[in-house]
Amino acid sequence: MGMHQFKAESKKLLDLMINSIYTNKEIFLRELISNASDACDKLYFKSLTDTSIGVNKADLKIHIAADKDTRTLTVSDNGIGMTKEELEKNLGTIAKSGSLDFKQENQNENIDIIGQFGVGFYSAFMVASKVTVISRALGSDEAWKWESKGVEGYTLTPAEKEDVGTDVIMVLKEDAENEDYSHYLEEYTLADLVKKYSDYVHYPITMYREKSRQKPKPEDAGDDYKPEWETYTELETLNSMVPIWKRDKKELKDEDYNEFYKNRFNDYTDPLRVITSRTEGTATYTALLFVPGRTPYDYYTKEYEKGLALYASGVLIMDKCADLLPDYFSFIKGIVDSEDLSLNISRETLQKDSQLRLIRNSLEKKIKNELHAMLVNDREKYETFWKAFGRQIKFGIYGDYGMHKDLLADLLMFFSAKEQKYVTLDEYIEKMPEDQKCIYYAAGDDAARLSKLPNAQLVLSKGYDLLLCTEDVDEFCLQIMHNYKEKEFKNINAGDLGLATDEEKKAAEDAANENKDLFEAIKNALNGKIKEVKANPTLKDHPVCLSSEGGLSMEMEKVLRKMPGNTEGMESTKVLELNTTHPVFAALQAAQAAGDTDKINKYSELLYDQALLIEGLPIEDPVAYAQLVCDLMK
Repeated sequence: MGMHQFKAESKKLLDLMINSIYTNKEIFLRELISNASDACDKLYFKSLTDTSIGVNKADLKIHIAADKDTRTLTVSDNGIGMTKEELEKNLGTIAKSGSLDFKQENQNENIDIIGQFGVGFYSAFMVASKVTVISRALGSDEAWKWESKGVEGYTLTPAEKEDVGTDVIMVLKEDAENEDYSHYLEEYTLADLVKKYSDYVHYPITMYREKSRQKPKPEDAGDDYKPEWETYTELETLNSMVPIWKRDKKELKDEDYNEFYKNRFNDYTDPLRVITSRTEGTATYTALLFVPGRTPYDYYTKEYEKGLALYASGVLIMDKCADLLPDYFSFIKGIVDSEDLSLNISRETLQKDSQLRLIRNSLEKKIKNELHAMLVNDREKYETFWKAFGRQIKFGIYGDYGMHKDLLADLLMFFSAKEQKYVTLDEYIEKMPEDQKCIYYAAGDDAARLSKLPNAQLVLSKGYDLLLCTEDVDEFCLQIMHNYKEKEFKNINAGDLGLATDEEKKAAEDAANENKDLFEAIKNALNGKIKEVKANPTLKDHPVCLSSEGGLSMEMEKVLRKMPGNTEGMESTKVLELNTTHPVFAALQAAQAAGDTDKINKYSELLYDQALLIEGLPIEDPVAYAQLVCDLMK
């Protein structure tokens, strides 16, 4: 049988594995044991619904054997096994990786990247020059052998195997100058690695270990008898199999939780926070939850699946039970183990299970309290969390018509223009001067630009702070909240801010009355683009700005326009506000006095386009705008 080629992606990855730029080679064992454990799980689950299989959970196990003479290391399981097709599918191609370039870009970082890409089996090539897999699938009389020395490809041939299951046989590479592969054949190394990475695998991981004992003293031995020792081998179970969440917290260190998290959830960074919860009573459960330290690469895509691993008395029922987490906490990873759930429960009945609802409600409160505790007691960690998942919390407030705003509002953070750092809404309110009535915010995609807006300068000049909202969901979130602790949210570019003094208001009124005809002419020149022209008394050095009226702001219009589908009618109602004390306004007045309608039309277009640019909005006709500027310069 000829050589089969690997798919291109797999080839590239294998190449990285073989010329290993991965720093943490030892995790190959963890990956192979995890695969073996999955195979046992699959067989066990199948036996729950198919009585003809007759598998006893106690018989399922994983075995490790090392042979120094032939430099082979074997990991075997008596799980479900693979057919010829499955061998080809599972070992001839890799899981879709987020980015194979990732590791090359981060070569200097000590990153355990393997977990991130779900490429477990291939990690064997970091330590082996040849890998052979012999497998016999459940219900099949024949076994198959998959064999590969790496990038050139693999062969698939019929094989002999007495029992259902899989053996992965590795011939270890020769030791090199700075690489000691032989130590993976040492019993104590293998035992340590199993303890470190796979202690909680719930099938026994066994290995024969060499031990020594004193020989029995012969009956006829004299007084000068010296005890003799003999060596013998004994099959030992290397892992405790007690799930970490069932162990006493006093026995566990932070590293234990971190290692468990990284191994169980394929992450290479430690979690930001570990949440443990045990309750008895209406819903008896143990939960071990983690707040991840970074955003998974697929987090904000449709592919991401939320959910907690659900166990019934230590046995996994569901890897991702989505019903245990609300969407706004979908970043939480972890496990829930409940004695109140029956093992043969189906997914359909799970959804209706009242126990599950009780657990979910209890977890929701717990997660909220823990996040708030992190905000209060460990600000730096919370800001890391916020940068990774704050957007999800804001979606949570906006979703379901604002139903969850009371639960989530005190977790919110926004960037402060005054303090140049993230602040919570409580911190904003605490520092408000007495005469400040509202919480001011500006929305747009660039914080630096937002703080230069005319109205931003006005708010800051009064000694008030301004929240710079740079994410598309921000304004929708604040609008649905409407207020926080009775302080109303106010968009600085929507309607009158009420910050003008009485004198300024009077001056603006007078200017509007005196220039009624000119305002009308400007409005006509802009032909329906604006609702009205106003005199703005607080513009200081700026000649013009735009504001919006009604529920839809200019920033919201921008966000909605980016969405697929028909965006007709999604336009904000714009008002052109002029600084009647600015030299530019004097030029408009002069054009009107001279009866130069053409000039008024041109100036109006220019000012409107300038106001759009200040707001970060696109101008309708950039070529015409450039032409107008050139005409002025002639």
